[in-house]
Parts: sequence; structure tokens; C-alpha cells
Amino acid sequence: MSLKINIRHQAGTLDLQAQFKVEQPGITALFGPSGSGKTTLINAIAGLIKPDSGTLTINDSTVFDSATKTHMSPRKRRVGYVFQDARLFPHLTVRKNLFFAHRRATNRLPENQVDAIIAMLGIGDLLSRRPAKLSGGERQRVSLGRALLGNPDILLLDEPLSALDQARKEEILPYLEALRDQRRLPILYVSHSIDEVARLADHIVVMDKGRVRASGSVFDILARTDLAPLTGQFDAGAVIPATVTGHDPKGGISYLGCAGHQLIVPLLPSANTTTTHASTIPQQTRLHIRARDVMIATSIPDGISANNILPATIAALTPVGTGNIEAALHLGHAAKGRILTTPVIQARITNWSALRLSLEVGQQVYAVIKSVTVDGKLRDTDA
Repeated sequence: MSLKINIRHQAGTLDLQAQFKVEQPGITALFGPSGSGKTTLINAIAGLIKPDSGTLTINDSTVFDSATKTHMSPRKRRVGYVFQDARLFPHLTVRKNLFFAHRRATNRLPENQVDAIIAMLGIGDLLSRRPAKLSGGERQRVSLGRALLGNPDILLLDEPLSALDQARKEEILPYLEALRDQRRLPILYVSHSIDEVARLADHIVVMDKGRVRASGSVFDILARTDLAPLTGQFDAGAVIPATVTGHDPKGGISYLGCAGHQLIVPLLPSANTTTTHASTIPQQTRLHIRARDVMIATSIPDGISANNILPATIAALTPVGTGNIEAALHLGHAAKGRILTTPVIQARITNWSALRLSLEVGQQVYAVIKSVTVDGKLRDTDA
């Protein structure tokens, strides 16, 4: 499954010029400030607007080509679209909303897959209700189900959590994770929340003023200090892979391994609370460590509550904003002249702190991270 985009479109003051590829299943986040062209782009992919020029290809099928005057209708594109406000038919039950798309699909899903999607989204008990009787989170889950039952080649999610409060967001996020890990199809996820992107996305396309400013894996893009103005200066940080090694339910913590080092995080939600070892649960996780939550010490601190004190080597020191420095830290101590390939975390400190500690690139230091500030989410081992 693949998506290839090379289009230009003028919409008011927005001059959209987008060119990138999505060539594997998983979630690709379209991320950027309001007005950067994210929604305009996915509307073009869905066929809701006709670009001024360029080409759009879904699964080797050209759905738009200005040179040949090709513009396939939205229905023929096999695109699933979930809007911010769910847009369910208010006069239909949940069951009829779901099967509205299923009945019109050009390639209908078999009954066992329909049942699996309903079970995955936890909406089996809602089938007889009407949308007015659903919570915001339930409506979005039904909207996801309706899109999936259309058996799309690609799924477009336009800020599906933006209209929900934090409690409803936490309700639906696990279902989006299940969707990512269980359904093997490309997903474009529009968001302006760095926390959502760090938790859900495999790849990121960063947009600003109608242009693609950067694209790549979530691990690489969120580690780039030069993108801080676009990725959100005060929420920027790193996403790094780790392996679950154990749990301590009594202490309320989980143990993770990353690049040969142990990290302690709050007890993972899916942890087996009857055992302290990790053999019975998924092993892989990703961590979102915010730059603002990392301190730098030039020697191992003593007598502090922070559980994570990791050896690190300064890879870069970059001025950010007024009076701040973004320090890129490779995990581990590198001998002089040796280049590390370990994961990079970010630390945001003041200029004064950098001067006071005489920090410089290549210096061996310690990254101090409070356990409660680290976001860790389990992922299936085959995801």
C-alpha cells in the first residue's frame, strides 16, 4: 500500500506545494501550525477538492493528474475519512451508520473482519443507540468503524481528538493504537498535538505555510532541534524505542531497557500486575521524553528523588528562543573522538546554566530525568 503526493493548490492566501511518499502501513502524522495546509492536503487526497496541478497516486492508481485531466471521484478512491466532529447520521442507529459504508464498499470486508473491527473499537454494545446518546469518544470510535468498514486503501484522520476533553482523549487513544497495530493500512493523521504524534505516529511530515519542511521517522524528526519552532518549542523532545524488562506493581513502576541502560517509568497501563517480570506482555515500547523535563549534571548527583540518572555525551548545543539552549545528548559516555550511534534525548536549559557548567560538545555528562515525566506506551512486538 502506498501514497504518492506531488500537488500544488492555491486556496485564498495558502499556496500549498506538497511532495512526499507514504510507502508502508502505520501512521504518518501531518504536523504543523494552524493554516499550514494540513486539512487542505487531505481534502485533496480524499477528492473533496481538486488541486490546481500535480499528481496523486494511491496504491499505484492515479486518482489525480492535471496533465491528463484525471480527477477520480471521492467514492471511487477507496479512502476512509474521519473528521473532527464524527459527522454520523443522527437519524440512524450506530449499526446503520456502520453498515452505510460497508454496503457501498466496492470490495466488501468479510463478516469475520467486520466483527473484528467492531470488537477492536469496543462498540458492540452501542449498535442499537443513536448518535445523540453517545459520548464524544464513542462517536469518534463509531466514526472510525464506519470508515474502516468501507474497506479503504488509506485512512485519513483530521484531528479526530481535537473536539474532545482530556478524559475522552485518553478513552480513544488506545483504540487508535490498536488500529495502528492491527490494521495493516496507511493512515494519515492530522494533528497539532506533539503528545499525540509522539504516542501514535511512525512517521512525521512537518508542514508550514503550505510547504513540507521535513519528513522522516518519529524518532528522527522529534530529535531535531532546528524544527523546534514548528514542532512546538516547549513540548519538543525525543521519542526513543525501549524494551520492557519488568514491573514493580507495589512501587508503581516499570523497568525498561534502552541502549544498554535501565530506565524507570510509571507502571505501564497494560502491565501484568501479578508478576514482576515482562515475559507475559508485549516487549516493545516507545518513550516520549520532553526536553523541558531533562536536567544535565556534570557528575552523578546524590540524594535526589529522580530515578533516572543516565550517562550521556553532548552531541550538540543549539540556541533556542531567548536565553535557552537545546542540548542533544547521546546516551552513554563516548571516549574522545568516538562517535556514538545511541538514541539522542534533548535537554532544554538556560544559557546561564550552560555557561555555569562550562558545557561543550563532546563532554561527558549525566541526564537526570524524573520518572513521572516520562510517557511510555506498550506496542505489540510485531508492530
